[in-house]
Amino acid sequence: MPTSFFTTPGRFHRGNLHTHSTGSDGLYSPQEVCSRYQAEGYDFIALTDHFVGLFDYPITDTTDFRNSQFTTIIGAELHTGVMGNGNLWHLLGIGLPLDFPPPHAPHFQSVDGSETAASIAQRARDAGAFVAIAHPHWSGMSQADALSVTAAHAVETYNHGCVVDNDRGEGFLILEHLLNQERRLNLIAADDAHFNTPDHFGGWVMVKTRENTSEALLAALKAGTYYSSTGPEIHDIRFTSDCIEVDCTAAATIVVQGKGTSTATLHGKAMTRESLSLARLRNSPWVRVTIVDRTGKRAWSNPIWLDG
Repeated sequence: MPTSFFTTPGRFHRGNLHTHSTGSDGLYSPQEVCSRYQAEGYDFIALTDHFVGLFDYPITDTTDFRNSQFTTIIGAELHTGVMGNGNLWHLLGIGLPLDFPPPHAPHFQSVDGSETAASIAQRARDAGAFVAIAHPHWSGMSQADALSVTAAHAVETYNHGCVVDNDRGEGFLILEHLLNQERRLNLIAADDAHFNTPDHFGGWVMVKTRENTSEALLAALKAGTYYSSTGPEIHDIRFTSDCIEVDCTAAATIVVQGKGTSTATLHGKAMTRESLSLARLRNSPWVRVTIVDRTGKRAWSNPIWLDG
């Protein structure tokens, strides 16, 4: 992931990439969901209803709910295949065509002989979508499961609905297993909002573009020119010969993680511009940055590969 995008022209747009409506099992209509996110200050959402036969394989068309201040990306939560634990796969396809062909997924149980997750992820990517592996902790996903999908752009490492409802909302371990196998994936934070619990407005992506259009946002997601957050903001990340410099909103802790147990950590009060040594990370091919504010809310950079 490049870091130069932090200072290039444009602005960061706040968006949620995992949301449900009455098109599948959500509480509110697509229009109401879009209205609520806009009222909360979001610039865009992807409405990702469950792409199963139970709901007639919906790819919910949200184009009518766009306006000069708010846009949408067409998407769905894709289900097919079976993981090692017997559970059905959950993948996010953001930027799908409305006529994307469904798999044989009549309900939320796995079906013998159905299309594999690797296949539908590749089909979605080939159709122009940004593909993310959804809530790996909640799914009980193994490293072998995750390695089987080669077409994903990202792993959903923070799922607010899963955090709220079952405390299984993180996916950093799966992401790092993949990174350590030279899979150059990014990460996303999202809601998985259904609005029948406090599962909304908790995790988001901040995407840097010149324009708030679905086309520009989708291109930026694929390029990795974004970061993820539950509150704090990252303003810039820079490298010197032996340090990483981070500009952010007031932080209590800044952590730079790398392969294995390698980290650089700084604790303080209201830190907004700090430099951390990379000495302990010199053997890691990648690093990522976590910002923690005094309330415990976090922001995460995408992995940064040190070979450029």
